[in-house]
Amino acid sequence: MFRDESIFKNYKYRNEYVERMLKNYVYLNPGLTIVFNGEKFHSENGLKDLLEDNNNVDDMLYPVIHLKGDDIEVAITHSKTQYSEEYHSFVNGQHTTQGGTHQAAFREAVVKTIRDFYGKNYDASDVRKSIISAISIKVMEPVFESQTKTKLGSTEMGGDFPTVRTYINDFVGKYLDNYLHKNPETADKLQRKIIMAEKERKELSGIRKLARDRAKKASLHNKKLRDCRVHLGDMKNERRLESTLFITEGDSASGSITKSRDVNTQAVFSLRGKPLNSYGMSKKIVYENEEFNLLQAALNIEESMEDLRYNNIVIATDADVDGMHIRLLLITFFLQFFRN
Repeated sequence: MFRDESIFKNYKYRNEYVERMLKNYVYLNPGLTIVFNGEKFHSENGLKDLLEDNNNVDDMLYPVIHLKGDDIEVAITHSKTQYSEEYHSFVNGQHTTQGGTHQAAFREAVVKTIRDFYGKNYDASDVRKSIISAISIKVMEPVFESQTKTKLGSTEMGGDFPTVRTYINDFVGKYLDNYLHKNPETADKLQRKIIMAEKERKELSGIRKLARDRAKKASLHNKKLRDCRVHLGDMKNERRLESTLFITEGDSASGSITKSRDVNTQAVFSLRGKPLNSYGMSKKIVYENEEFNLLQAALNIEESMEDLRYNNIVIATDADVDGMHIRLLLITFFLQFFRN
């Protein structure tokens, strides 16, 4: 690759970033092979391969549902253990990491189709709980909400096509419905998953209220969270992307970070000790465990990841065995309940 060293003096390639982009290119162009540093990147099954390569196949509730049209491709499955929703979305080959109108329409279409198929007015959160999916569409002259093209703003497909919302709803409504009729075993597993999610949501409603009240009382007296002034949701503040929460190991560590932090953009949450190992547990544990509940409240992710208060989360523990153990326990917590 040619470069002008008089302009680009200090640089380095982040291979993992380049490799991730190349993988997306081959997923979006089945049959294409790209060679990078001697490694071949290739996909035969498009978005189906994307889901299977990025997730444990044994954790999938049913085989990936793979649907393709002229200007649209979708892949859907549900996780057996994951709680959060996971979406990979693309427009004209561009990875829209922040979603947009196509992803919103896709989420809506999946819920509507499944409700119609079973003839039940299931809660949308129960239908989408643990979903792992991908969507790629082609739009004429797409409009994005930022120069980085990470969020689609277009409401129209262009030409004689209908709106993005109608196009995706029609496609998913027809082909996902057909698939479920032809694959009753998958349809049965999916319905049982939804019913279990519904049962758990209702069981959690009472616990959630008690936990909320407890968190409010704790926030009045407890110094676990030393908040900052600027948060991710402050859309008009140019420093919102700098907002950071440091999760520290005990009060002594949080004290030193608190003294040296930028109070405008850096917050500190102090752990009491080693958190609980939440692997394989239900979300009920988040509300019953005071520390997890307070951490969730500090991050403001009880209702949705879209309300996340900080753009960066830093786990700041000691560089010893105990510190490593705490880091692993926290990562387990986030992966178990808030993967996206």
